[in-house]
Amino acid sequence: MNADNDNKINEENSISIDNKVKEGTSKPGQITGSRLRKAILHLLAAAFFFSLMTFFVRISGDLPTMQKAFFRNFFALIIATGSLLKNRIGFSVRKGNGVSLLMRCLFGTSGMIANFWAIDRLGIADANMLNKLSPFFAIIVSYFIMKEIPSKLDWTCVAIAFTGSLFIIKPSAGLASIPALVGLYGGFGAGAAYAFVHKMGKTGQPGKTIVFYFSLFSCLVTGPFMILSWHNMSMAQWACLIAAGSSAAIAQFNITAAYQNAPAKDISVFDYTQVIFAAILGMIFLSEFPDAWSIIGYITIIGAAVIKWHIARKKDT
Repeated sequence: MNADNDNKINEENSISIDNKVKEGTSKPGQITGSRLRKAILHLLAAAFFFSLMTFFVRISGDLPTMQKAFFRNFFALIIATGSLLKNRIGFSVRKGNGVSLLMRCLFGTSGMIANFWAIDRLGIADANMLNKLSPFFAIIVSYFIMKEIPSKLDWTCVAIAFTGSLFIIKPSAGLASIPALVGLYGGFGAGAAYAFVHKMGKTGQPGKTIVFYFSLFSCLVTGPFMILSWHNMSMAQWACLIAAGSSAAIAQFNITAAYQNAPAKDISVFDYTQVIFAAILGMIFLSEFPDAWSIIGYITIIGAAVIKWHIARKKDT
């Protein structure tokens, strides 16, 4: 009886995976427009909540990098654990995903620490510009680990969006410094991590499981350093880090879902909307108003996003 039940469960799981594959691809190497639009919406949500995270980290004051990095993932760990238990998803990793999950954790954690470290030593504009190179790295890494070849249009849209971000960020001339190189690695780490998330998504690995292990890994790495360099915090700083961690958790779930549903070459351009969201938060809460160059950047990024969105709609026709 138990054997029959096991066979039935295995058969249902196999059918479920097959249906997901059929739903997600219209032909080898392509995805349907509906799934692509879903991935884009997830990435836009991730961009918004990551901009909230950056905002709260910025106003949290002068705290050690590891202390900020720990809280950035601690709340995601709590939420992911509760979600896994509530939905009875389990903590198992699909066969063949062990190495990809480890790479996602290694690149994601090291890239996050590098980005936070660079923010403390570079201007926020310079650090953000370097981190916005992550979509380029995601496309490049995806080619090597999954042989996903971007089209000329894909490269063009990403390049247009990156150019738009330069208009907004207006980086200074200090990009050859050690902090700048560390910030550059932060962008690479994030891009590589997203590529491995997409690779696991193709196998049906639950996104909540990926978030759980990444958050756990990051907390284990940053926790000891945080304890050794702990700085007492005011109530306002606690509130800022709690808000930053919660925003990061929501963003992490969304960006994981985005790259599970579509390859980097199809959606990475939308990552640049984070710059727009950050600018809006700056205007509302910090009285930072964009100049003419920034407005040109907003128009450029939105233009690239509209082009990609239009292509996504065409995929269903």
